[in-house]
Amino acid sequence: MLNFKNLKIWQKGFNIAVNAYKLTATFPKEEKFAITSQVTRSAVSIPSNIAEGSSRSGNKDYKRFLEISLGSSFELETQLLIADAVNFGDSDLRQEILKEVDEEQKMIISYMNKING
Repeated sequence: MLNFKNLKIWQKGFNIAVNAYKLTATFPKEEKFAITSQVTRSAVSIPSNIAEGSSRSGNKDYKRFLEISLGSSFELETQLLIADAVNFGDSDLRQEILKEVDEEQKMIISYMNKING
């Protein structure tokens, strides 16, 4: 079992989730049960699946959780692009998170390739 908190992909994912909460706090209140909920759920899913996967004994199982995490990052990216298109939330923070998500996606893919050996 890996100490997931030492993984750079988990640390970046954790930071993305925290920033997503900060961003959605600036969304219109009437979006609380719509895009706000979707953004926070997909953002939290990124580090959560990395953490859960680290408890798995086999690389195949672990990779599956990394794939879910990667999928959540693409979901979050899409939601942020929609928020950008309708001008929800702080623009600078949105752009910062989009950059972090792009970096996270590359890191997850690289890590998945590494554990495949």
